Amino acid sequence: MNPFRRTVQKHLQAQVRPMDATKNWTQHHLSHWLKWMMPGLSVKRWLLMSALGVLFTVLGLAVWLNLTPVSRLMTLVGIFLQWLSTVIPRNISGPIAIALGLGLIFWGQNRTFGAITTALNPDGDEELIDMLHNHRRLNKGPKIVAIGGGTGLSTLLRGLKKYSSNITAVVTVADDGGSSGRLRREIGVLPPGDIRNCLAAFADEEKLLTELFQYRFKAGDGLVGHSFGNLFLTAMSEITGDLEQAILASSKVLAIQGQVFPATLSDMKLWARLADGRVIEGESNIPEAGGHIVEMGCTPANPPALPAAIKAIEEADFIIMGPGSLYTSVIPNLLVPEIREAIARSRAPRIYVCNIMTQPGETDGYTVADHIKAIDRACGKKLFDAVLVHQRSPSEEALRQYALERSHPVFLDREEVARLRRRVVIANIMEEDPDTGFVRHNHERLAALLVRWSSRAAEVQAKMNNI
Repeated sequence: MNPFRRTVQKHLQAQVRPMDATKNWTQHHLSHWLKWMMPGLSVKRWLLMSALGVLFTVLGLAVWLNLTPVSRLMTLVGIFLQWLSTVIPRNISGPIAIALGLGLIFWGQNRTFGAITTALNPDGDEELIDMLHNHRRLNKGPKIVAIGGGTGLSTLLRGLKKYSSNITAVVTVADDGGSSGRLRREIGVLPPGDIRNCLAAFADEEKLLTELFQYRFKAGDGLVGHSFGNLFLTAMSEITGDLEQAILASSKVLAIQGQVFPATLSDMKLWARLADGRVIEGESNIPEAGGHIVEMGCTPANPPALPAAIKAIEEADFIIMGPGSLYTSVIPNLLVPEIREAIARSRAPRIYVCNIMTQPGETDGYTVADHIKAIDRACGKKLFDAVLVHQRSPSEEALRQYALERSHPVFLDREEVARLRRRVVIANIMEEDPDTGFVRHNHERLAALLVRWSSRAAEVQAKMNNI
């Protein structure tokens, strides 16, 4: 390319860049103002109401003062306008005044909303209109109840909170190992571990709160091994009187957008009967026993459910069970009679999220149908309509790593699942942790799929009811 053409091209590019920037700025602000015109924000009606209030206030003041000051003011305004029209023609001064008035209105409103945005969101990473739209969308989201425990439930909640703020997590309180178990034995509180994970998953500052709640003390008499989140909930329980009030208070302090309820406030302890006749007591001891579980139970038998959890299930638009350890996270919630009866009565779509891999000591050699049979056997009835199964197999490296721990992918036996009268939902919802090599459910894909499925299931059910 010759020097002359290169110079011309650079000159043209230099002119195009400001034009593109101006175009993008204009499009952004036009889109911003158009969003305010969208229905459902409950803002425009109140701005109009305020304008009417100002009008009626001025009118009332004029009537009260017998119009005298108002008439004099109008006379002065008329004289000024007549003078202005002689200096500047009205076909010019009129549009200028209108443009100036509209400009002042838009400038004032923009500064007002900007001040509100700064107060609500000091970081400035989200516009006020986007915050309002997101708030309204989440508040109108479906009422979802997720039942389970462990990391599986918190993973699910992390994805669901992007679709609704009307989410309730019903969490098992049967944990008796680790920090939760120590607090349970030494202080007599219900195990806070799984509840801690759910609260962190619901928080806006999820990453920071998770790191804070998961932090384990490495020194100090009696503190070693305890997580900060467990100690926080234990202290809250002591202050408020019980775990339920502690969770409610913590939710307010941490600005949690969902609800977390323990399945029961009873001091629930699990036991499992194995095929060889042994009876293993304690949630943490069951996987270590290394036998085939044939029966699950708890002491005290038939613990009472938390009324708030029952109410949430009865009002739910969608109920999810799992993912999580079958015998120590999912089924313990269903050992509470009122919980399983409320699920059985519900007309909402109900789905079980099956685990991707078998769990040593709990589900060795289990297929998808075996997971379903275990839940049916523990509850004595059919509690869910469909089962979600991962589609693809993990990588060879992950399979080798899991094989060392006697864990394998859960096999989908379609015919047996069909005989159990369950629909199968198959999707690619897995991700592999690049650091550890372990597989887990991808919370974004899992939540998106579940929300879509529940919407379709609700539509099908509505059509069947109208037939």
